[in-house]
Amino acid sequence: MSSPQSSSKARPVLIVAGVAVAAALLGLVSYTATKPADPSASGSSSVAEVSAAPEAGVYEQLEKYARRDASDGLALGRADAPVVLIEYADFKCGYCGQFARDTEPALVKKYVENGTLRIEWRNFPIFGEESEAVARASWAAGQQGRFWQFHKAAYADGAKEKGFGAERLRALAAEAGVPDLARFGKDSEGAAAREAVRKDQEQGYALGASSTPSFLVNGRPIAGAQPLETFTEAIEAAASRARTSAKGSR
Repeated sequence: MSSPQSSSKARPVLIVAGVAVAAALLGLVSYTATKPADPSASGSSSVAEVSAAPEAGVYEQLEKYARRDASDGLALGRADAPVVLIEYADFKCGYCGQFARDTEPALVKKYVENGTLRIEWRNFPIFGEESEAVARASWAAGQQGRFWQFHKAAYADGAKEKGFGAERLRALAAEAGVPDLARFGKDSEGAAAREAVRKDQEQGYALGASSTPSFLVNGRPIAGAQPLETFTEAIEAAASRARTSAKGSR
């Protein structure tokens, strides 16, 4: 997990409701933020402590942060999927890149492709001007239907070490297959991009997130680029809860 102060040390992250009413209902939700487990270490395990019990660790008010907008270019999967994973991340965050390369593709294959999961991206730039610039660029790529291709290019192994200056962003857009690079450049610097990033960022801060990546899975907070098993357990529990809820409403 990365934060503006440290990209290597774990720290607690607090999620609170974004409005006064929700805060009064929920109080303070805390969860453990850790760096990813070292796969070479024997006996390592996730400390996110996600329970298999469908209701455990779930805060219904936080479920409302899912937008479920079918026109959202920064989302992947069906708008009516029973489970929504919201990711708050920064393209300059190393652990976000690890999640994008090592974990997210498996979740897409197992859950997005069969309609169980929807992934909604939130730009949460916390590392300064380049973070802001690449966040706007990713949004601009999304306006031409190439956000996830841009996401893959920007999170490729070694990509962040090359920086995210203007020329580099244009190169990433070209690599991602953005068709109109002139429009991409204009959109990246436009008011709409700045407003979209600000909206995502303020939502993250309202939740109390201060480091990346941070996630919500149907209202269940998860901190850090946890092992695949942590996410599969959370998604399975959320899907079970959604099925039970659907049966109860019939």
